[in-house]
Amino acid sequence: MPSTDVSSLSMLGQQTETAQSPEEAVLEKVPSNHAGSDYVVRFTAPEFTSLCPMTGQPDFAHIVIDYIPGEWLVESKSLKLFLHSFRNHGAFHEDCSVYIAKRIVELLDPRWLRIGAYWYPRGGIPIDVFWQTGTPPEGVWLPEQGVATYRGRG
Repeated sequence: MPSTDVSSLSMLGQQTETAQSPEEAVLEKVPSNHAGSDYVVRFTAPEFTSLCPMTGQPDFAHIVIDYIPGEWLVESKSLKLFLHSFRNHGAFHEDCSVYIAKRIVELLDPRWLRIGAYWYPRGGIPIDVFWQTGTPPEGVWLPEQGVATYRGRG
């Protein structure tokens, strides 16, 4: 099994402070040892938090990111710190969700990526945001994201 070159990483194995904003957050990547093979990588952030840009109140989401790597993989500590940088950042649900996906696409140039951001209701309605780069390659096993629609007392 080939080893992964981690020489370019600045956060892994180091004490690292959380960036003050998503724009300042650093996302890092490592080479994929299986470039050319189609497989799905899933990251789940069940306790994502950002702030409402109007009220400053916290908004919470369950975020699922699926992608099919090309040459690169996102380094998970940098992704965790990137997502954490939203905790004191004011942005609407749609902006947070699509921004996260586009930053990862910009970093990795994956074969395919989708994000499902399942926001918990505040003010009575949940706002779920879905975005993907296109149609996934044929023949790839792509499991459902498995997040139920919000039902309240339903």
